[in-house]
Order: sequence, then structure tokens, then C-alpha cells
Amino acid sequence: MKIKYELLKQEKNTKARNGILHTNHGSYETPIFMPVGTLANVKTLVPEELKEMHSAVILSNTYHLWLRPGEDIVSKAGGLHKFMNYDGPILTDSGGFQVFSLAKPKDISEEGVKFKSHIDGRELFLTPEKSIGIQNKLDSDIAMSFDECPPASADYKYMKNSIERTLRWAKRGKDVHNNENQSLFGIIQGGAYEDLRKFSATETVKLDFDGYSIGGVANDNESKEDMYKAIDYSIPYIPDDKPRYLMGVGEPIDIIEGVIRGIDMFDCVLPTRIARHGNAFSHHGKMNLRNAKFKEDFTPIENDCDCYTCKHYTKAYIRHLLVANEQLAGRLLSIHNIRFLIKLTEDLREAIKNDNILEYKEKFLNEYEGDKNGKI
Repeated sequence: MKIKYELLKQEKNTKARNGILHTNHGSYETPIFMPVGTLANVKTLVPEELKEMHSAVILSNTYHLWLRPGEDIVSKAGGLHKFMNYDGPILTDSGGFQVFSLAKPKDISEEGVKFKSHIDGRELFLTPEKSIGIQNKLDSDIAMSFDECPPASADYKYMKNSIERTLRWAKRGKDVHNNENQSLFGIIQGGAYEDLRKFSATETVKLDFDGYSIGGVANDNESKEDMYKAIDYSIPYIPDDKPRYLMGVGEPIDIIEGVIRGIDMFDCVLPTRIARHGNAFSHHGKMNLRNAKFKEDFTPIENDCDCYTCKHYTKAYIRHLLVANEQLAGRLLSIHNIRFLIKLTEDLREAIKNDNILEYKEKFLNEYEGDKNGKI
């Protein structure tokens, strides 16, 4: 079946909403945070650990799986779920973000994008039809349209031309999508330009996708203000009965702000990436556990955290692993960081049900930004 979104409640003071995402691999309450498993694995973790964290949807990357091991290998294995032994829902991105980071502007044409492989330098060409064809073979629950990912700094004329091309690509991809069990999401672009976001949203919705994502908000050089504008300018035009996905966002404060503005789904590599560098999320800001002050700290990362790491290990032990360059450190921190963001979305659901999400935000920010000493 295609995924279905069921709206349960909208918070009375904001646009925040609580719903259920029905998929072929279970039904899950939203808002949700989706861990990223770029190469068909969430780095260093196994599916049982993800389930223990209450993970629902996870992401894999079309571009990376196209190159290694190839979509035909995954298809022969029985699809992505069997290949990686994950029986929950999987979303595959289109590969666009990676492709456009590798391509030069002159290599973007109406047909598609020419670029060089980051692995061996060979020349590749990706089109909307090719991206959708790969995702059909990967057999994920949700596929993403192939879109152009313009930089946040793009001027108005470039951005307008870009979103018009993205709309043409979205239709081409939808026309060749042929996996009846796989849903297809459209992507709204337009930078921080209100009229372009409105145009992109309304025209994308006319194509009637199974869900809608807001793209172009995870650029390194984009301000928080522009990110929130992009959400505010897009949300009014997305149907209430379709899921709304903010791509590539995983900072706790941004998740809260996104939920308040009406977002249902979030993903980001941040929790595992910062874990590999020795950092942990906490309600008092991010911690760098390499810091000498944790050498004799025999308490968990957070006393009231229910993750496996906090139940069994101390900051002193994790610091020891980091200093000794033991890989277990990254695993333990990844477990904690992913659970932290999933628990954040669970708490936000309760705040929506209780109509007190603004009070929750204020309390969270007071704690998170109040103690600057532990931040990275």
C-alpha cells in the first residue's frame, strides 16, 4: 500500500500536529525523528538497537547505494529491507543533495546532472528517471523526487529557474515511478523567497504526491531565520492529510521550531556524526566528552535518560574510550544521541496532546541554552 497520514490533533496555540504515519512496515506516531543509514546501515548500529530506541522510519541514500553495491544487487537480495535486515519503514532520498555537491553549475542541464564519482572519479549522469528507477529497485517505503539543490546564497533569478526545473523533473520522475508499494514525495524549494516557496508548494501539490518535503534548509551557510521562513512560507499550501518532511534537520532547537510550524518528519546525520567526534546531546547543551573534566565523572551522560548507554556506562568510561581511540565510544554515543532526538519528538507529541508546546519550548531552551559550559 501507499503510506497514509492520519491527523489526530492540532495543538491549539500553534501549527504543531500529532498524527499517525501508516506504512507497509507498521504505523507510527508523528512528529518523528528518522536516523540516517546512508549506506544501508545506521553507522555502527544494528536493527535491534534501533528498535530499542523506538526508531521508526530510517533513511538510506540513493546516490551512495547506486555506486556501492548497486541497485541490482539490492534488488536481488530482496530489496533494501531484507538486504539490511530492517523490518521498519525506510525512506530513500533522491541522491540530489550529494550530486549537486559534486557537480559544477555548467554540468546541470534540463536532462539531468553530469558529475564525477567521489569514489573513483568516473563520470556519471543522473536524471529524474534514473533516480526514480534506482529507488524503485531499492524498494523503499518512501522514495523522493529528484530535485535541484540550489545554494541558499542563490539569487532570485537563479532560484526561480531552479524551482521551475525541479517541477519539470518532479513530473518526469512521477511519470516513470512504477513501484505500487512505494510512496513518492515531492520536494518544495525556493530559498527564503516567499513568492517562490508559494509557487513551488502549490505547483508541487498539483502533481499529487503521497507526501511533501521542504528542501534547501540544511545548507551550511543558511541562517536559522531563513530556515524558519522557508517552513512558514511552505506549510500553508501543503494538504493537511499529507505528511510534511523537513529534510536534513537534526538540531534539537530546530526540531522544536519545525514541529511548532507544522512539520511531521525530520532526519539528519548529526547524532551519529557528532558521536564519532566524542560529542553528546544533553538537556544542558552538547557535551564534548574528551574534556578532562569528565575523567573522574562516574555518572551517565544524563541521569534520567533511558538509553542503553546511560543505563550502563559513565562519562568517565566513555572519555577513556575516546582517549584510547576505541570504536565503542562512537557506538555508545550514537545510541545516546539518536535516542535523545527520538525522545525529544516523543515529548513534543505529549506537549501537542496537552496543548502546552510553547511552555515545553521555553523550558527546554532555558535548560539547553542556560549552561554554556558543557557545549562543544
